[in-house]
Amino acid sequence: MHSGALLVDTRPLDQRQRDGEIPGAVVIDRNVLEWRLDPSSDHCIPQARADQRVIVICNEGYSSSLAAATLQRLGLRDATDVIGGFQAWAARGLPVVSG
Repeated sequence: MHSGALLVDTRPLDQRQRDGEIPGAVVIDRNVLEWRLDPSSDHCIPQARADQRVIVICNEGYSSSLAAATLQRLGLRDATDVIGGFQAWAARGLPVVSG
């Protein structure tokens, strides 16, 4: 994120409220992720660009790896995910604020 990557949190509201949120992350529900990040979509967020590094994070790193692969197929070649998801993020002591 310090070098301009867009961190996208796809966890459901109940998980974010229970475990906390990552400061600066953009929250996008998993079921609308593709059309919110696809730069060719009329409904993409302003931060979505074809050359944007996108890092997807879910709760444990499973759905985010599938989401990142889908984003790559859409043309976001620099899409990736956080191994271990939010749980690994929090366990490493990375920034989290109350949900």
